[in-house]
Amino acid sequence: MNAEGGTRNAEQALPFLFRVPPSAFRLGKAGGSGMIRIIAGEFKGRRLKTPATDKVRPTADRVREAWFSILQRSIPRARVLDLFAGSGALGFEALSRGAASADFVELHRFALATLKTNVQTLKVDDRAAIHRADALRFAERLHPGQYDVAFADPPYAGQDAARLVAMFRLNAFARIFSIEHPADQPIPGDDTRRYGDTAVTFIYAP
Repeated sequence: MNAEGGTRNAEQALPFLFRVPPSAFRLGKAGGSGMIRIIAGEFKGRRLKTPATDKVRPTADRVREAWFSILQRSIPRARVLDLFAGSGALGFEALSRGAASADFVELHRFALATLKTNVQTLKVDDRAAIHRADALRFAERLHPGQYDVAFADPPYAGQDAARLVAMFRLNAFARIFSIEHPADQPIPGDDTRRYGDTAVTFIYAP
């Protein structure tokens, strides 16, 4: 399946997909107050906004750098999914490194506003799609193999990470699925890497 096909299937899966026209890129109170930077690739060094809320926790630079070092051969030309996208740090890093497309799934309104602004900043509206949806419900409706690489950075509190792994075992919607979680709260997977208090677990499609 090509990148266009993957995005088209996602559009059919949920009615809440919206492409963002240039006129929509106006950041008001919902804008981000912090910044993240793209680590490598086409947009290396570019700074992007993070949401002005304590409900979104951007992935630390050192964790992203190690994370993408593991996935570096899988990113070029990949169809990428970023669940619990927040600022979009993972999806935008993938686009910078040559991913064909990235679908961002987020429900929080401040994060959605920030995602729109970051898409405009990088001028990747032709390769990025924002889905206003609950990440778990979105994942439930995906088809096997719909994406090449999927990321998730769910809230540390709760069982969302474990639920996503169980869901993926039944329906491998990507070739590689990787999830950030607290290092002291292990989840079942094929490979787990720890970076201080943070861990990233990788699950591979059968």
